[in-house]
Amino acid sequence: MSRVEPMGNIAEPLHRAGWPDFALYRPHPTTARLRELLVDAHQRTRLLTQNLDDRSAVVPMLAIVNPPIWELGHVAWFQEFWLHRGGNSDTPSMRPDADRWYDSARVAHDTRWSLDLPDIAATRKYLDAVLEQSMTLLDSDSLTAERAYFAQLAVFHHDMHNEAFSYTWQTLGMPMPPPMPEPERVQAGDIEVPASTMALGAPPGTGFVFDNEKWVHEIQVRAFSIARRVVTHLEFADFVDSGGYSRRELWSAAGWAMRERQALDHPRYWKCEAGNWLVRRFNHWMPLAPDHPVIHVSGHEAEAYCRWAGRRLPMEAEWEYVARSEAVQFKYGQVWEWTSSRFLPFAGFSADPYKEYSEPWFAEEHRVLRGGSLVTPRRMMRATFRNFYKPERADMFCGFRTCAA
Repeated sequence: MSRVEPMGNIAEPLHRAGWPDFALYRPHPTTARLRELLVDAHQRTRLLTQNLDDRSAVVPMLAIVNPPIWELGHVAWFQEFWLHRGGNSDTPSMRPDADRWYDSARVAHDTRWSLDLPDIAATRKYLDAVLEQSMTLLDSDSLTAERAYFAQLAVFHHDMHNEAFSYTWQTLGMPMPPPMPEPERVQAGDIEVPASTMALGAPPGTGFVFDNEKWVHEIQVRAFSIARRVVTHLEFADFVDSGGYSRRELWSAAGWAMRERQALDHPRYWKCEAGNWLVRRFNHWMPLAPDHPVIHVSGHEAEAYCRWAGRRLPMEAEWEYVARSEAVQFKYGQVWEWTSSRFLPFAGFSADPYKEYSEPWFAEEHRVLRGGSLVTPRRMMRATFRNFYKPERADMFCGFRTCAA
């Protein structure tokens, strides 16, 4: 998903021999469809950032956000670098300073606030110029498998940063221009899953995937029971009201340290007034909707809830097994769902051209999240997609479902 942790994206010159066989990522969309996707992602950016001007684009330096004006330029640069320049840093950008400003591998996160960046109007002009050149390129190109791969990489990267803009507006209490959809109501209860051999990961020949999804392999899954729906406000409020945030025995050592460090007695973005819980969505406080999913809880908070409830988080293999089984009772796409699985490579992993997407994050503890949220483009929601964040993060639109212990 669109990460605000510093990510790299410069391919080393002349390294193409190490790139994969792009035919493995077929079938790819038509040229016309790729053009539509790029335009759609661009229009979404315009909508999400319509309130930005040079003054409002200046935001506090926080580890979990990027300066919005930098992020706009980075999205444009990424598309230009991979789709127009083929991942070759020796090919010049249409903006002479773009590599110096927008390459997130080489521009440290905290320095992004002090760069001599163009103003918002010039940044939007760069974004528009990149899209225009993409349209020309795709119109004239015979659409090789490689070109189609990089066009889709640009689309999904753009989608991730569009979602990250939503995270930023929530973190900073700023308005969200497009309204969020209402969550679907799902019946409570468990799905019983027998022991089985399952295929985990993406098979070749099923379209574009990221390198951490490669490739499909068989694993054994024990019998388990998984909730049909994610945990709701009402269910999580019972945990809070019972003193769950003050009971040390419910928390891991890392979770308790996070709770103390952040002085959490309840989820961030909650407050109690006159005995009733309110939740902040962007710049508005509203009553908790009891049957809506709980959002903006960390992996540590999810684990503490599970211990309190006598349940557990699902492993990512369990989650994927049910999602791929197309069980009619299993609904996802309301919140990114924490799993108990650490983000690690599948056997035989090899990095794709955008080699910093996954590999640097295996070394530190990141947890896998699955599914997608109400601010995630639907085209990103596939059963094999692996999102990943550190378990103390909760600025994403993340929640969780549980399994029987």
